[in-house]
Amino acid sequence: MDHTDLYIDGAFRPASDGGRFDVLNPADETVLASVASATTADADAALDAAGAAFAEWAGRTPRARSQILRRAFELMTERIDEFARLITLENGKALSDAKGEAAYAAEFFRWYAEEAVRAEGHLGHAPASGARILVHQKPAGIAVLVTPWNFPAAMGTRKIAPALAAGCPVIIKPASETPLTMLALMPLLEEAGVPKGIVNVLPSRSSGTIVARMMGDPRVRVISFTGSTEVGRKLLHTAADTILKPAMELGGNAPFIVFEDADLEAAADGLMVAKMRNGGEACTAANRIYVHKAVEERFTEIFTAKMAALKMGNGLDDGVGLGPLVNADTRDKVAGFVDDAVAKGATVRLGGERPGGTGFYYPATVLTGITPNALLVDDEIFGPVAAIQTFDDEADVIARANDTEYGLVAYLYTGDFKRGLKVSETLDYGMIGLNRGLVSDPAAPFGGTKQSGLGREGGKEGMAEFMETQYISAAW
Repeated sequence: MDHTDLYIDGAFRPASDGGRFDVLNPADETVLASVASATTADADAALDAAGAAFAEWAGRTPRARSQILRRAFELMTERIDEFARLITLENGKALSDAKGEAAYAAEFFRWYAEEAVRAEGHLGHAPASGARILVHQKPAGIAVLVTPWNFPAAMGTRKIAPALAAGCPVIIKPASETPLTMLALMPLLEEAGVPKGIVNVLPSRSSGTIVARMMGDPRVRVISFTGSTEVGRKLLHTAADTILKPAMELGGNAPFIVFEDADLEAAADGLMVAKMRNGGEACTAANRIYVHKAVEERFTEIFTAKMAALKMGNGLDDGVGLGPLVNADTRDKVAGFVDDAVAKGATVRLGGERPGGTGFYYPATVLTGITPNALLVDDEIFGPVAAIQTFDDEADVIARANDTEYGLVAYLYTGDFKRGLKVSETLDYGMIGLNRGLVSDPAAPFGGTKQSGLGREGGKEGMAEFMETQYISAAW
């Protein structure tokens, strides 16, 4: 690996105390690289670099920032295969999946290259006082970005691109399991023209300590986090101390509803995407699958055949559609969910047995007869396990779908589009996949309700998270 040190002020450097940690290949459990582990001193250095670079970057014209982001998109698109291979090596996902992520990640640079020039304000005339009201958007300041391991490229670019478009410098703390992709992106951003100090990367095994240090610095104005609801709650408590602007994309427990009038083949294809993207390791993954009793057996047959066709193995190998999970803890948690569900009455239609040997593998698994007390009903599975339940009443399935503290995304399939829109409006989720198994799009506002987060990423809304509204009162 070419880049394994911290990236601060436009240069790679070791940690201040020389500390490092190993990054493993989930496919064979070998060490991919030893990576520098940032300390609070390194966090301070990154803050100083970002602070020094802020004014000049914020002062550039929107078009100037836009051109750099556009160049970043072009460069990343040229190197999709390189980034995909690195994603697979450190994350484990199948190479075809990794190529999809890399292309998706690059698209955020293109979208925000276009949005950078559209931070519009407005001019009004106060009815009572007669004053003129001038409203415009300003970059908020330094943003701390904390990203997860399941999408090593896309979760970074989804935050970096809008922040840079808005005029903000950033400090990224990538997940310890997958820091290599984000480090590899830095020379590309340099080549695109991003000035030193504007983007800094701090991998660390002391994540809580260095993130808390940065959040306590008055120069930091935004904390953008993607990860578990549990950690998000803690960060929100910390953000309250300095009134930081939070952007939180947290956990999910997505329902996937198949009505009796659905196109079952299309619904099964949609579930393959909603369930098996990234091997099920996604907050948007279909977690609770509700199929109408009238079509449950036929749907299960169709879907199980598609799951059985997936080849499991090293994500770099030809034809592999399901790679390993990211680490042993994730694999063991998934296996525990299956064992618990079976002990409580579920039937294994496919998979369900952890393979031996090296690598953090778990097979594509289909369960039916899920009971309400099974642990996987209330928790994120985060693995390649499809747990199918049944229903026979529309109002009942809507109530069951909404019966969770999470509200990130829901999916439904029906042959009646009017019915689909009506049901969509009753589902308490930030995003709905209506006859679609994929909702993620750089042009759309990604985010949830309830315990699934605050704010939105992507779309026009994504850049607004890194800006402050200023109002000027004047008279003429």
